[in-house]
Amino acid sequence: MAGFDDLGVFYSDNFGSENQSEVESLNLQEIKRRFKNFIRQFHEGNFSYRYRDQLKRQYIVGQYWLEVLLEDVASFDENLGDKLYKQPTEHLPLFEEAVKEIVDELTRPRPEGEEKIEDVQIMLKSDANPSSMRDLKSDQVSKLIKVTGIVIAASGIQTKATNITVQCRSCQEVVPNIPVKLGFEGVTLPRRCNSDQTGRVRCPVDPYFIVPDKCQCVDFQVLKLQESPEDVPHGEIPRHVTLFCDRYLCELVVPGNCVTVVGIYSIKNLSKTVKRNKEKASVGICRPYIRIVSITVDREGSGRTNNTSFTCEEEESFRNLAQSKNVYERITKSIAPSIYGCLDTKKAIACLLFGGSRKKLPDGLTRRGDINLLLLGDPGTAKSQLLKFVEKVAPIGVYTSGKGSSAAGLTASIIRDPFSRNFILEGGAMVLADGGVVCIDEFDKMREDDRVAIHEAMEQQTISIAKAGITTTLNSCCSVLAAANSVFGRWDDTKADENIDFMPTILSRFDMIFVVKDVYDERRDVTLAKHVMNIHMNSNVTDEKTVEGELSLNTLKKFITYCRRNCGPRLSAEAGDKLKNRYVLMRNGSREYEQEIEKKSSIPITVRQLEAIIRISESLAKMELKPFATETHIDEALRLFRVSTLDAAMSGSLAGVESFTTAKEHEMLIHIEKQLKKRFAIGSQVSEYNVIRDFLKQKYPEQAIYKVLHIMIRRGEIQHRMQRKMLYRIK
Repeated sequence: MAGFDDLGVFYSDNFGSENQSEVESLNLQEIKRRFKNFIRQFHEGNFSYRYRDQLKRQYIVGQYWLEVLLEDVASFDENLGDKLYKQPTEHLPLFEEAVKEIVDELTRPRPEGEEKIEDVQIMLKSDANPSSMRDLKSDQVSKLIKVTGIVIAASGIQTKATNITVQCRSCQEVVPNIPVKLGFEGVTLPRRCNSDQTGRVRCPVDPYFIVPDKCQCVDFQVLKLQESPEDVPHGEIPRHVTLFCDRYLCELVVPGNCVTVVGIYSIKNLSKTVKRNKEKASVGICRPYIRIVSITVDREGSGRTNNTSFTCEEEESFRNLAQSKNVYERITKSIAPSIYGCLDTKKAIACLLFGGSRKKLPDGLTRRGDINLLLLGDPGTAKSQLLKFVEKVAPIGVYTSGKGSSAAGLTASIIRDPFSRNFILEGGAMVLADGGVVCIDEFDKMREDDRVAIHEAMEQQTISIAKAGITTTLNSCCSVLAAANSVFGRWDDTKADENIDFMPTILSRFDMIFVVKDVYDERRDVTLAKHVMNIHMNSNVTDEKTVEGELSLNTLKKFITYCRRNCGPRLSAEAGDKLKNRYVLMRNGSREYEQEIEKKSSIPITVRQLEAIIRISESLAKMELKPFATETHIDEALRLFRVSTLDAAMSGSLAGVESFTTAKEHEMLIHIEKQLKKRFAIGSQVSEYNVIRDFLKQKYPEQAIYKVLHIMIRRGEIQHRMQRKMLYRIK
């Protein structure tokens, strides 16, 4: 009767009920049996045992994982599917044990030396609609959830123990196979040695240490998921959540991928973090994270585009729209219809939205298909509104302001992982907009160092990082739409190239450059005022009530997505020959091309501008869903290039810019201008014939002399009177 002297509570079970642990064990065995029946018996309409056959096929080739649709489990056994949804932490390991036993049955007999059965990972997928990251509350903890977003950071592969072996440092007793829960949870080691049964203190407190060689470990990776930009309310900061991937879910994504995640909404204790920050620890305060059980990745980097599905009626309407004769004009009318005028600018924006065709050459190099566009000019000309519209209508749109953007914010930044304390990459705006458009407002307000950082992203469409021991390259296949103002606030025609403060290297990377001026014209001002009044009086008109010929915002967005996904045109042989001949004429400055551009100065172009014309023509063909760009598309592409970049270059605004004049020609033009200013006093009258004759004697080309005179007349430094053929210098 020893022991009854101790104070305690004793009871007898008069009804002889079973032990609670035995009941739970029986229930778990029953659930495992039902999981095994699901793998064995689930079949489709033609008696195809999908999961059983898929499990055997993948196990033989060494792919130790199985994708299971949650709706299939629920259709086979509704109670079983409900348990997986509400208690995945307890029942998912049972599912994996059941699958492992099924594998043992399916693979018999096995060759000698392969008696060990590998663990199989279950990846649960669901057809349910994803939840918003902002709707994740405490009542969903430990349940299955489905969310979408953009991966902005990914850590390296790390190791986590699933079963550990400990040993006492005093008596050398070994305790094997202590299970460790998955996720960020750990295990608490016993503070007393198990061999101390007599009560005498033979082993010290906390005697155990982990034996690394006898632990079972798995790989894991930590990701950072940001909610999609279209899900962020106006004026709010995007939400983030930490993802925990293990085993075969590791290394499936890179920063910039748009993913759909199914996982277990879990929590981790913050006590260690709080103590490290030397603050008072609070018990029960936890931080949520998602332990992933499946992840769907868009391999092309434009997940929001590829996840869009089209009905048969929509596809038929899109093909009919593309085959109509006025599709180009209808799309132009649908680009920011509330903004009056700017037809050529809207056509250029339409080309930017559809884009050209990306080519991968046999030597491994690529040629970008995305079109970059720069809007220069006066304030109040609706540049920012055009950028905001493009952000909404583009398949993937990221809007940012130049003053609030840094080089790291646009490309990628290096941050320290709070768990491993290692450096990891976090993608910036151009990485997150992979497959879409980046709209940069106030481009002139950016620091020069920040603008230089996007040179590689604009042309090669990659971002190379070599910092903090990290050397890698990220994809940034996106178009750049930038807007900038003059240095003086308004465009000053008398200042010419002093209006802008951009390096030639950044200007040459834009396919089209538009100079947008606020011109004082009474007739145009009256029409513009009427248009603005009409917009304000009818501000409550919904999106469905569009003007005849215009496409609604939703229709235009879907049409752009459909064309970008299903069409990749190339130049036809006839169009290629025509563009080749026109390129030679441009380079040589022939008289035929001078007459075509109304005898403005002939400015040579380079291969970079030639490729820009090709991309514009391919985008025009993509609007019509045609496989080849024809001569008609080449003519329109040349016209757009002429009214944008060439006009900006010939106006003197971009004089000396790389790709427009060579360094030798630019130096000669500056020398002629200095000689004119030195030779003639302000207000003096000189004959045009005498000026040309004097400079021809100094072996200057006549074309260069006329070019300098034209620039100085445009600036207002020289007044030209044709009837007397006199040149007047003005003050």
